[in-house]
Amino acid sequence: NMQTSARNQFSGTVTRVNAGVVTDEIQIKTDSGAELVATITHGSAQQLGLAQGSSVIALIKAPSVIVVTDAQGMRFSARNQLAGTVAKVHTGSVNTEVQIDAQGLKVVAIVTNESASTLGLMEGKAATALFKASQVVLAVPA
Repeated sequence: NMQTSARNQFSGTVTRVNAGVVTDEIQIKTDSGAELVATITHGSAQQLGLAQGSSVIALIKAPSVIVVTDAQGMRFSARNQLAGTVAKVHTGSVNTEVQIDAQGLKVVAIVTNESASTLGLMEGKAATALFKASQVVLAVPA
């Protein structure tokens, strides 16, 4: 694992690149089989040499992950939606760190203690991790 401040690091393979004028949409299948989408600038995609089959690491900072419970019937604009189960809850003085196990990924989110309480976060509870495609930073092996 590379050393970075981003709590979420998921390795995978690019399955598709939708090139745009300004931004490219990069579809990724993680090693665990989960599907992610990242939008990065066209220049960055070219600089990283991204193409179908490229190995990538998707990085998402924990504060960028939104935690949703009881999402039945709701639809969200966030492209990345990983449904799973709360595996760990660590409450600090202001914020709570939550780990959601979803589709083979351990997704870490940071929420306020108030939100954690409102959502009733506890181990075993069903929860979905949401994050926008624009919040995903991509890295490639040098």
